[in-house]
Amino acid sequence: MMMTTSISGTATLKFLENRWDLNVAAGLDEAELLRYRSNLLGADLRITNFAGGNTSAKVSDTDPLNGEQVEVLWVKGSGGDLGSIKRTGFATLYQQKFVSLERVYKGADHEDDMVALYPLCAFRGNPVAASIDTPMHGFLPFKHVDHLHPDWGIALAAAANGKAKMEQFNLEFGHKLIWMPWQRPGFDQGLAMRAAVAANPGCDGIVLGGHGLFTWGETAHACYLSTITIIDQIGQFIERHGEAKGAVRYGGEAQPARADRKELAVEIAPFLRGRVSSQKRYIANYSDAADVLQFVNSVHAKDLSFLGTSCPDHFIRTKIRPLFVPWAPYEGIAELRQHIERSLVEYRKQYRTYYRAFALDDSPAIRDASPAVVLIPGLGMFSFGKNKTEARIVGEFYSNAIHVMEGATLLAEGDVKGTVPQCSPEMDPESFKVFSNYVALPAREAFRIEYWALEEAKLRRQPAEKQLSRRVAVVFGGASGIGREVARLAAARGAHVVVADLNGEGARRVSEELGAVISPESTISLTTDTRSREAIAATLRAAVAAFGGIDILVNTAAVYPSGNDGVVPDDAWANTLSVNVTANYLLATEVARIFADQKLHGNIVFTSSGNAVIPSTGSEAYDVSKAALSHMVRELAVSLAPNVRVNAVSPATIIRGSAMFPRDQLRASLTRFNIPFQDSFSDEELRIRLATFIAEHTLTQKMVEAADCAEAILYLASPRARCTTGHIIPVDGGRAEAFLR
Repeated sequence: MMMTTSISGTATLKFLENRWDLNVAAGLDEAELLRYRSNLLGADLRITNFAGGNTSAKVSDTDPLNGEQVEVLWVKGSGGDLGSIKRTGFATLYQQKFVSLERVYKGADHEDDMVALYPLCAFRGNPVAASIDTPMHGFLPFKHVDHLHPDWGIALAAAANGKAKMEQFNLEFGHKLIWMPWQRPGFDQGLAMRAAVAANPGCDGIVLGGHGLFTWGETAHACYLSTITIIDQIGQFIERHGEAKGAVRYGGEAQPARADRKELAVEIAPFLRGRVSSQKRYIANYSDAADVLQFVNSVHAKDLSFLGTSCPDHFIRTKIRPLFVPWAPYEGIAELRQHIERSLVEYRKQYRTYYRAFALDDSPAIRDASPAVVLIPGLGMFSFGKNKTEARIVGEFYSNAIHVMEGATLLAEGDVKGTVPQCSPEMDPESFKVFSNYVALPAREAFRIEYWALEEAKLRRQPAEKQLSRRVAVVFGGASGIGREVARLAAARGAHVVVADLNGEGARRVSEELGAVISPESTISLTTDTRSREAIAATLRAAVAAFGGIDILVNTAAVYPSGNDGVVPDDAWANTLSVNVTANYLLATEVARIFADQKLHGNIVFTSSGNAVIPSTGSEAYDVSKAALSHMVRELAVSLAPNVRVNAVSPATIIRGSAMFPRDQLRASLTRFNIPFQDSFSDEELRIRLATFIAEHTLTQKMVEAADCAEAILYLASPRARCTTGHIIPVDGGRAEAFLR
């Protein structure tokens, strides 16, 4: 039998907004109302973080086996995100079958065995994996349940005086929240929560010590209102405590934020990314948000950050703790590099010790011991992930952790004596570490979450990474032709792509094309001029600012001069050498500094031409420039070894999609080769005539496309060509006269 609760419809929200639209909701069935409620809650990071929390509804439906009405538990599927979840993202289980699993439950030592039984309860064979939290919804006697991780709620749950403060909150705001000590989520906790609710008639929520908040309602709308009201009021409660303490946070400011921190962050990012990526590459995200700076610059930042996070959803993303790098206000980048090196050694040592202390025979193998979050006083926070989105989300999670620590410390009222309320009778009180009223999850419990077999299974369900995942490719000349195809193919293979071109509008369009296929966060566009070292340096800095470093540099930008009667003017000759030769040297020397800073193997791929070895009349400037570039590839391969591989492709003339062939150039080339055409022909017809002529003079008789060149370029830039450097691959359809010699 369902229990019912009510909440006043007159409660005033101070921080959150009631976004429930009665007109929208009126046309939705129960399952869609759950989706709607979930999306509203997940849209606000103050309410819950990305892929965090859980929502559920118990819905009446027709059993396809016998036509009878049955109760179906709809609950967010494992790994789903409330903000973006669709109807298809929910697991559905026969409610009665699920609760009957209690009969076969053998106790906490067999907790994980129960998860294997959840698919047997699936309604209509729904394949969506049920979350670990499912029992905490299924066993509660309420029709609609929300389990969220709001910063204010976790702050209360992670306070050493949290239970006493919860009781004070109940009195002030007229609630009947109940407190439960820390317990790892799962079947046993679901049973314990059912018992707690039964023992406290009329309760309207549960605070899980060190974890989060449960709220409920008889309808989807009532549940939503209850959830946002309680969260908002806890925020008001904590704010009042903060006002009483004044403006000081975390013991006050230890040092100010550096005025040039953004420039310093770009300067240190490749070095930091390279050291963090010693086992596998990561993409970086940088934040100097006001709340981050207030924390990292504070007196208590080092102690609080070492204590680690509290909520399980936080440290699964952020690891048990961040790396805090000391950096005094009077020190420079050279000293910061030394601090990073030393701090990383110690961090990895501590992480391996943590793993060895708690690992069991059947524990998953130790993962990368590098930090996911790096805090630097005066500078801010770097967060790392396999892609830009994950790196940003990791940073958001630690920002949530910062807010939790702030809230917990604001609730402090003297030292708490005795055992903290997060500690259950079965646990060791000494395992809970407290600093300034903030209680961190015990290291053993953190390990049991981080290396939980069920969490490992969730990781294994993720799609395999692509060939160029975790890599950043900067494509100069990316607005058209070969460069555009390189950008598209690199993105399809998992790379983060910077599209750079003198044609800034064209680069923007290509980047937008990529963003429609991959995450928009994984690509940026920049206007640049490869003839200028300053412009190149600015472009590379922007790439570093976006992603933390660079792994691949490709240049396809080139010019093909033409003059009257085959004579190239002096300025055109000089510009050809500047764009086709010198620019590549500038690009290589500038990116080489970043590669050297990262100490990760880098790749450079340039675009030469068969003209480099085929002399002809009328194209001397272009031919000479490409011959010089071909030899430069060999020179750079020698000088930049072993950390950087330098290669090139030697394509046939690419007609279609190339910016090098405007209509006048097409007409001049057709005339040069005595290819008949009419003035009425469109540009595309002229292009096909010229491309067909070139193809007919190759061994394969095939028209070479920009995509063919992109394939070769990205082969050279990929790990598959790890032993190839100083090499030039022809992509010309087969021109015997261009065979390299």
